[in-house]
Amino acid sequence: MKARVTAHARYAIAEIDKRLYGSFLEHLGRAVYTGIYEPNHPRADASGMRQDVIDLVRELDTPICRYPGGNFVSAYNWEDGIGPKEDRPTRLDLAWKSLENNHVGIHEYADWADKAGLEMMLAVNLGSRGLDEARSFVEYVNHPGGSYWSDLRRKNGRADPWGVKTWCLGNEMDGPWQVGHKTAREYGQLANETAKALRAFDSDLELIVCGSSHSDMPTYPQWEATVLEETYDNIDHISLHMYFENYEKNTANFLALPEKLDRYIGTVSGVIDFVKGKKRSKKDVKISFDEWNVWYHTRKQDQVYLEGKDWQYWPPILEDVYNFEDVLQVGCILNTFIRRSDRVRIACIAQLVNVIAPIMTQPGGPAWRQTIYYPFKLASHHGRGTALQLDVDCPTYDADMAAGVSYLDIAGVHDGDSGSVTFFAINRNGTEPLEVELSLERFGTPRSASHTLIRHDDLEATNTMEAPDTVVPQEGSGATIEGNTLSLRLPPYSYSMIRVNL
Repeated sequence: MKARVTAHARYAIAEIDKRLYGSFLEHLGRAVYTGIYEPNHPRADASGMRQDVIDLVRELDTPICRYPGGNFVSAYNWEDGIGPKEDRPTRLDLAWKSLENNHVGIHEYADWADKAGLEMMLAVNLGSRGLDEARSFVEYVNHPGGSYWSDLRRKNGRADPWGVKTWCLGNEMDGPWQVGHKTAREYGQLANETAKALRAFDSDLELIVCGSSHSDMPTYPQWEATVLEETYDNIDHISLHMYFENYEKNTANFLALPEKLDRYIGTVSGVIDFVKGKKRSKKDVKISFDEWNVWYHTRKQDQVYLEGKDWQYWPPILEDVYNFEDVLQVGCILNTFIRRSDRVRIACIAQLVNVIAPIMTQPGGPAWRQTIYYPFKLASHHGRGTALQLDVDCPTYDADMAAGVSYLDIAGVHDGDSGSVTFFAINRNGTEPLEVELSLERFGTPRSASHTLIRHDDLEATNTMEAPDTVVPQEGSGATIEGNTLSLRLPPYSYSMIRVNL
């Protein structure tokens, strides 16, 4: 099969916000405890944080991390996580059927974020709590001193405020599973009043309101319309979530699911434009896609624990072991965000460690990179700059989700600082290679090109503690340049990154 792709220097989508490669940590399973925090681990630092995990997070170069939830936040009292650890209460986490000792709270997370080289993106509880607790939390985190909550922070050992700019107003409040679930109107009114109070404290905060938790919700997309009608003037982003499943073991259908993701983003973008027009507003609200990943490998067995009567500290749930097929899917998802980067400004892979995550740990043992670590790392490192509007001519196939799905999923990014154009390409054909011709117009003459390939004969191949390097990037071959055209062959079912130096 043959595919022709044209990239033109003048046909740009948007400057990519680096937060497109954000991440997420929730008090869920082993994400925090024995994930980032394990005081008795041989590689724990003085504050109990695992240095091996910090090293792997820094290698990813994820610029921002959402915390502390997720469903967890909708019944969370942030005050439980401050002060001496021996005085912190143990609570029942209703979201994930767990015991929470609160040994990691805002101070510990903030110190970890600093060591990991990322910004904090904090969520407030608008489920079981509301406006007053939210404004107190923001005051505790961001006010220099001279008030009750800021002076308490100073007493607890942090003199300077953390200056967190990005705040989520609750989590998935459209979901009946959520503690404190509300109707769109109820939530919109509460979120708007909370936003007004937070802006009275600091008008420069970036505030994120809850959109639909997935596009199959019966209230979607009316939820977005109602919530935005209530909040549009006082918020900056609306959040969306989506997880990807392949219970049927149908790779062609699985890899077509990003078509549904693209429609989801397009529909919500239309709702934003509708509300903007209705309000005669000059303001542009953007999308924060702050939960996304493949999630199905352990979901059914986890349900047995969640429906049981046992309460555990950090139970090992949602610990999906990712395979090579998931590399292809994660690559397609990231490509979709790049192509929609004019509307999606923030995106957070869910989650970062152990819980449906690119990084896994063994308590007392090693940490290692799952298969999906690599496409995320490559995009995070090289997918920054200007997203390009590509013209793609490629054979297609029909899937359950959509007709005319291109066998070639590709996104392009021009980095003017480094003088390079990077393409992220997935061959969704499992039997035939793709002969690709990439034409670069108005970029100048390409000088050289490199090809990084992720490929394995077994779609089920995984990286484990015993064999952590089963699926890893390798150097590709066969990329040639003639004039302004690059030619190369993409093997069946493969992920490629092609970097062209100008």
